[in-house]
Amino acid sequence: MYEPSRQPVRTPRPAAGRRTRTAEPAAERGASQPSRTDHLQAQLAGHLAALLAVTDELRGAGPSEELDEAAREIAERVTELSPTGAPVRIWEGSRPGAGHARVAALHQHAHTIAGRVLVVAASRQDTATAMLACRRMDAHALALNSPPVPA
Repeated sequence: MYEPSRQPVRTPRPAAGRRTRTAEPAAERGASQPSRTDHLQAQLAGHLAALLAVTDELRGAGPSEELDEAAREIAERVTELSPTGAPVRIWEGSRPGAGHARVAALHQHAHTIAGRVLVVAASRQDTATAMLACRRMDAHALALNSPPVPA
């Protein structure tokens, strides 16, 4: 009958203060592992696409030049950052009615997403996108604090 070894497996420990990994240049890392910059860019494009989707939902609730301009700016940034180029848009037929509670929830969601955009843009040192995120956060915070517009 087989009996397993009862000795513990020992792995060599690195000396104190020594790094266990060496920084590999991107060429040595290969195409399978994207760089941190590539990862942050893709993450930022994803957050911006989500913000664009919520902005499109808000635009469906009623006409707003400010939201139209914001959607245009966000779409431009997504196109610049996304490897596929064009942002994904919501199909027009999927929009439910736009009651005040729904619009408020959309503004809250958009504010949260814009905050995520700001964090990622700041870590990338992307000033243009960070400024866009700040403007969107301010606009959605203002919309949340203003009284509902009668329909």
